[in-house]
Amino acid sequence: MSSREKILSAAKRVVQARGYSGLNFRVLAEEVGINAASIYHHFPSKADLGAAVAKRYWEDSAAALEALLAEISDPIRCLHRYPDTFRRALENNNRLCLCSFMAAEYDDLPEPVKKEIQTFADVNVAWLRKVLSAAVVVRVEESERRARAIFAAIAGAQLIARSRADISLYDALIESYRAAGLLPA
Repeated sequence: MSSREKILSAAKRVVQARGYSGLNFRVLAEEVGINAASIYHHFPSKADLGAAVAKRYWEDSAAALEALLAEISDPIRCLHRYPDTFRRALENNNRLCLCSFMAAEYDDLPEPVKKEIQTFADVNVAWLRKVLSAAVVVRVEESERRARAIFAAIAGAQLIARSRADISLYDALIESYRAAGLLPA
């Protein structure tokens, strides 16, 4: 793995645990085993690093969602598995979705980072809209609204579960969304 990839990987872990404000080049350099000046070679500023990490995160998320759709042809089953994509962060030492964490810091983010955070949300909502429509869960004209509600609810469930360090709370919230009809059962 190249130094750039190691830096991105370490930065992802930091942001999922401490947010954008927790990114520190010196600490990252120690974790990667390089000097801090080497990070500047790959990422001239914290904003550049933050944007690169967020972009990589939404690209990986988009690929995972498309892989899920390719693996499971039934759109209802895809919707049932969607919350698992957020659960994985909690399974990883009670981490939070990187873009959700950064979105909470939105006012303090540089513009390039804000753009990537918004793209993450857009990618998730577009995927949900497409799968909701394919599953005929809602009418096409209602799919955007339902997709946004699902995305927000799942991100919120992750946040609540993380604040209690209790993944079973996440699972219970997801089940309550199914029981209430927000998510297909």
